[in-house]
Amino acid sequence: MADELPLAGARERLRRKPGRPRKSSAMPPATAAASPVGPDMARGAEGHRAYETVRSVPPRLLDLKTTAAYLGVSPWTVRDLEFGGVLRRVNIPLGPRKELRKLLFDRQDLDRLVETWKGG
Repeated sequence: MADELPLAGARERLRRKPGRPRKSSAMPPATAAASPVGPDMARGAEGHRAYETVRSVPPRLLDLKTTAAYLGVSPWTVRDLEFGGVLRRVNIPLGPRKELRKLLFDRQDLDRLVETWKGG
């Protein structure tokens, strides 16, 4: 009798996890896009995928939030250090008289700054 009710299917759907159902596939889309060759040809001599080694490289340029977390201060303190000339940002040119507005800082500059603060 429950199957004959018009909302019986809705009752079953409401018992599942909320949100849109996920599509199942053999290979995730990120993996398929990261490999320029087929899945069986993407392995290197060591048996690992070539794109996996790129993920292990730490970024040299850090954005404002990451720089603040790296130094253990607030983003406003990082802005104050940059405005006061204590910390230099990296300007990335985008063309004639244009540059990236995003605040980026070099990790090596941050390490040198911490060393000077330590007195070493």
